[in-house]
Parts: sequence; C-alpha cells; structure tokens
Amino acid sequence: MILPLAIMGQKKLQRFAELDTFSNVLQFPKNIRGNWNNFFKNDHPITLELACGKGEYAVGMGKLYPGRNFIGVDLKGNRIWVGAKKALQDNLYNVAFLRTQIDQVIDYFAKDEVSQIWITFPDPQLRFSKAKKRLTHPKFLRLYQQFLAPGGFIHLKTDSPDLYRFTKTVIGMYNCTIVIDIDHVYQQAETAAELKIKTHYESLDIAGSNRVHYLCFSLPGKLPGKEIDHDLKEKIREYERPD
Repeated sequence: MILPLAIMGQKKLQRFAELDTFSNVLQFPKNIRGNWNNFFKNDHPITLELACGKGEYAVGMGKLYPGRNFIGVDLKGNRIWVGAKKALQDNLYNVAFLRTQIDQVIDYFAKDEVSQIWITFPDPQLRFSKAKKRLTHPKFLRLYQQFLAPGGFIHLKTDSPDLYRFTKTVIGMYNCTIVIDIDHVYQQAETAAELKIKTHYESLDIAGSNRVHYLCFSLPGKLPGKEIDHDLKEKIREYERPD
C-alpha cells in the first residue's frame, strides 16, 4: 500500500519530534568531542557506522559485542529513528546515533577516540566526477586518521564492484594495509557473524550483481599528501568512464 504524501510527511515529522526525546540520539551536539566515554559511562572501544541509514549494523554489532560501543552516523533523521528506536526497544545501551554530515565527523571525535569504522553499502557515487564523495576516497581517509586509533580498522561492505575496485586502488596508492579481502562474502565456507548482518540497501541489491564485497584495512602512520590525489584521478580514469 502506498501512503499519501501528506501522511508520509506527517509520519516523518512525528519521527523528528521523537528523536528529540531519544536518549541514544545526539543531533549536531556540542562539546561531545573527546567525551564519548562519559556519554556511554564506560571506557569500552568505540566503533562508528558511517552513513548508517537505518542503523542495522550499529544495532546488529551492539548485540554481538556488548563489551564495545557503537555509534551510527548519518544526516537523515528519519532513517536514524528506525535504528535508534530498535536499540531502545532492545535495551542496547552500547548503541547510539549521531546526526551530522559525514564530512564534519571530525568535529565530534578526538584523536584516537575511535577504534574501528564500518562503511556499509554507501552510495558508490559511480560518476567519475563524484569520486571525491566516495567514503573511501583519501579526502575522507585523512579525516578518519584524525580520530582513528593507530592500528584501527576500516571495514567496507558493498555490492558495488566499482567502489570495491576503487577502494583497492586507494589502498595500494596510499600505503594502507589490507587485512581481509573477500570478493564474494556469501561464497565463503564460513561467514563471520558480523558479515551476516544485512542492511536495507543490501537487500535491494541495487548493483544487480548478487555479490557482496568486503575489505578490512588499516591506515599507515601518515597518509601521503594531497599531491598524489591527481595521480589517483588519472589512475581511475584508466578504468572508469569520464562523465
């Protein structure tokens, strides 16, 4: 059944109003940077789910690992409401949500405050001109390095072969280290419990490939400077069609 636009709009407004009452949601907060352990009331390691959508990974990982804290980050309050509501219903006190733009995430986390980052089924930004908006572009890796603890992992799970290939190119050119590289997650003899968590976007199979790729990698002590970003652009030009 398709809901009338007026009803859909009213539902969204109700959700935004509820977000203000949710104890596990922070919307563009001030003075949270460096204070997440106070928020969670423990010193457990923190994992981010960036562009979390409905927060399936934050909630799923929160259930799997009660000794860790998870924060879903997204701008869309209507989507965050779904994950935040689920976390509250399931009494997952180690799961929270931060509403903000991804490119401003550095404003909310201090040096070494985050131990891992998950990027699950992000918009692959397939147009060549949109490459800088890909969440594994060095533009974003430089942001992550400002708050990701040394040796911390970045996880990418995607059904886009283009984003998978692009990310591997970035990893190679920017001296990152691949820890795990799985070209077809569900063809593995054994699938890790955290990789079995499915997001709304995974179920849609937008890429139409019926294949899910996974990369786990770490950053070097210092990423190469922006001077090689042009080389990256030329490299991907070899296999991506310019707009």
